[in-house]
Formats: sequence, C-alpha cells, structure tokens
Amino acid sequence: MSETEEFMRALGGDVEYCTHPSRDGAPCGLAEVTHQGGMVGHDFLPPLNSQPWPDDPDQQETQQGGQSRRSWRAQDLAQFVDGTFKPVLPTVGARADGVGVLYPGRMSTVAAESEAGKTWFALILALQELNRGNHVIYLDFEDEAAGVVGRLLKMGANINDVLEAFHYVRPEEPLSAVDLVDLQAVLALGPTLAVVDGVTEGMSLHGLNIIDNKDVAVFGRRVLRPLQDGGSAVVTLDHVVKSAETRGRYAIGGVHKLNGLNGVMYLMENVKPFGIGVKGKSRIRIAKDRPGQLRKESLAHESGLYWFADLVVDATESDLVEAILYAPNETSLETARAAREDAEELRLQEAVLAAIRRAPTPLSTRDIEDRVKGRGADIRAATAALIDSARVIVAPGPRGSKLHRVADSEQAADEGAE
Repeated sequence: MSETEEFMRALGGDVEYCTHPSRDGAPCGLAEVTHQGGMVGHDFLPPLNSQPWPDDPDQQETQQGGQSRRSWRAQDLAQFVDGTFKPVLPTVGARADGVGVLYPGRMSTVAAESEAGKTWFALILALQELNRGNHVIYLDFEDEAAGVVGRLLKMGANINDVLEAFHYVRPEEPLSAVDLVDLQAVLALGPTLAVVDGVTEGMSLHGLNIIDNKDVAVFGRRVLRPLQDGGSAVVTLDHVVKSAETRGRYAIGGVHKLNGLNGVMYLMENVKPFGIGVKGKSRIRIAKDRPGQLRKESLAHESGLYWFADLVVDATESDLVEAILYAPNETSLETARAAREDAEELRLQEAVLAAIRRAPTPLSTRDIEDRVKGRGADIRAATAALIDSARVIVAPGPRGSKLHRVADSEQAADEGAE
C-alpha cells in the first residue's frame, strides 16, 4: 500500500483512483487527496468497478469529486425586481415561419405513439443546428447509427457537418464514471442540442422502472442533467400510453416525466402515416410550456393543448426526403392572435372601469396603474380607449395630474343593470 493510500485510509475514507487516461494512454491510477490529474487537469473519479446505479433510488447521491451544487442556498433575487431579468427564449431549431422550437439549457420532451415521427422531428432540429454551425449530440437507446445518419443525409445534411459536429452515441451499458468522461468530452464542444431517443429503453438499460417517479428522477439527474448543465437544449423522445382517451398530457410512465420538465412538452398525433414513397403528416401540440414563450405562437384547442406545428415528411423521392415543421394555418394563427389581443384589451378596460367605480374619489393615471394588473403601457392604452368612447371622463387634477371618473351614462347603465 502506498503512503498516499495509507494516509487516506487513516482519514477513514475509501481510496479513490483517477481513471482518466494519462499522456501515455494508460489509466492514471493515482490516489491522492488533492490529485487533480496534473497537466491534463482531470478530477477524481470513482474506481472502475464502482456501481453508479444504486439499487435504492433513495440512496444519498454525491456530486463528482464530492462537490455540492450548493442549491440549498438562498438565491439572489435582484434581477427579478430591478428589471434586468430576461426570460429564456426558444432559440434552438425553428418552425418554417422562424419561430424557435426548444429552450436552450432546458429539459423538453416529445411524446407520441410509435411511427408518429418523433425521430424526424428531432432530426429536423439537428439539421437546423448543424446548418447554423453548431454541434449536436444524439444519445440513442433505440436505433443505430446507420438509420439516423441515413435520414440526415437524405434530408440534405452536409457530410462534413455530420462527421465533425454530429456526435452519435449508442449506449449498451449503464452510464459509469469512465463513460461520463467520454460524455463530458462531447459536451465540452458546446452542443446546442442534445437528443435523447428512447427514454423508456434508456431507463430499462439502467435497471430503472419507468412507472416509478423516484426512478424517473434518478434517470433525470444521472443521465439528462449533465446534458442540460452544459447549456444544451435537451429533448427526450418518449412514448405515450396506447389509449388516447386516458393518456391526457402524459408520456408513458411516472408523472415526474412531466413534472420534472422545465422546458416544453410536445405531444404528436399522426394524421397521415409516414413511410418510403409517401408523404406523411403529424400534428404537434403543446402539453406544457414552463417558460411560456411558445403558447402565444400556437392555436388554442378545447382539450387544453395548443396546436404548435404540423410535421410533414415527404419521402416520395427515393434519394431525397423533405421534412418541414409548418406553422398552424397562417390565417387562423393571425386571427387567433388578434382575438387574444382584443380579449386582453377588453379585460383591461373592464378592470380599469372596476377600479374607478370602487374608488371613493376620482383616480389619477398612477392610481389606476396601482390598482390594475398588467403592463403600464397597456393599462394606459385601455384607459385612453375608455376616454375616447366617453365611458370615462377625465378632468385636471392637482400638480398637473389627470383625474378619472366613470361617465354618468356608464354609471346609469350599471344601475339599470342592477
């Protein structure tokens, strides 16, 4: 036993060996309390035979190298109150009209029945990111490289882009410490998109139960979290339960699959089957949009889901596939946007009238803004519209202010309605 090992055992801890290859290609093998890998700069890793997937999902997990994320500290909230906070925008991938599809650094998912086009959806985004000069990692638990790369090339991907910036990974064993080193080598390239194809199969590979919320959370922390922490827009491709009547907004398995998302969840419904020599189509709806930037680019539906896009894959030519994410019918989308704007303006007008009615004395512009929820500019526009329609009367107030009261005709109408 080396002096270093004796020293570590004297401290009461297990010996940890560095397994990163050294300059001669052999595992480093050192065991030092402060060892950081010398010139190559790598951190401590567990021994090669360590088991990263405990039988008990409740077993306390430690971060690599024993470092904590310090996520239990109170956060600095200054940006949320001083106006400097900027909401995350969907900038990864794009619909045909230019609207983004995924949020960078967020976890999203696409769930559908088999043959609904989940992989086509992911490869459209992958091709777009490659064309932008970005790296893409594709973690595949279902297919093989020939099928995925073949589709990309038929979609028109540049061969050099595929070879240099499309990083295909086909795991055949559970993620270990050594595997994590390989994964981090790809993440160091800064991929903007990380696709995880086959969550159910991936969880099974790691001995985890898809219907157990604890196991779902473990898989998210161990496999998906490293992808997200690198800044990639992570999208998992998952299955839905077979019954359309009972599936609701959920993918197959634990509810945590939906609750744990901090990006967007898309549900796909096949309209026309995909296949060689045919033109297929699936409808894409939003089941969850945590940042809230995509629903406004979609059409509402009575189900509570939002129509975001139609995936159309034209494979009628043998050597070329055209795959496009079309926006909802443009006329319908514009009509829906106008209807939402009109409804919001009407809501604000009614809120302004209610605030003025409740007040014992006429209200200034500032008084109205203090009492009505919404953006100041929108509230002022609603107030102006009420003045223009003679529903609100404005008169000069002290120190140049303007005082607002409900018009007599409006007041009489209210009393008559009562």
